[in-house]
Amino acid sequence: MDRKNAAILLTAMIVALLDQLTKFLVRQNLQLNESAPIIKNIFHLTYVTNTGSAFGLFKGLNIFFILFSIIVIIAIFYCLKKIVKNEKILQLSVGLLLGGTIGNLLDRIFHGAVIDFIDFRVWPVFNIADSAVTISAMLLIILLWKK
Repeated sequence: MDRKNAAILLTAMIVALLDQLTKFLVRQNLQLNESAPIIKNIFHLTYVTNTGSAFGLFKGLNIFFILFSIIVIIAIFYCLKKIVKNEKILQLSVGLLLGGTIGNLLDRIFHGAVIDFIDFRVWPVFNIADSAVTISAMLLIILLWKK
């Protein structure tokens, strides 16, 4: 494995592990639908599940999202050889996307839904994997815009 792919896979592994660790801690310390204020009315930890996609859209399509996630992961591994060694931002973006996709896929397979817990009260509740996928998408848009 070359350094480029190692950096992508290390990023993905860190994201997926951090995502799963935080979700484990939430499951161990909160009841489903329980909320614990960190900064009252601004930032809470709120344990909810989501069988849909972002913002709770398309609820109940867990099997579809499992298959879609597997396709995304396969596509990422297929495209790894096309990434050039000096494209550090692209490597970071792909690693974030891979790690976030794996994190939420694990939830869907083992829990039947994605576990969300980061709650800013003005935005739907989300998790580390969601954040990684969102940051990846923004980086990819910026990279494509520059080309």
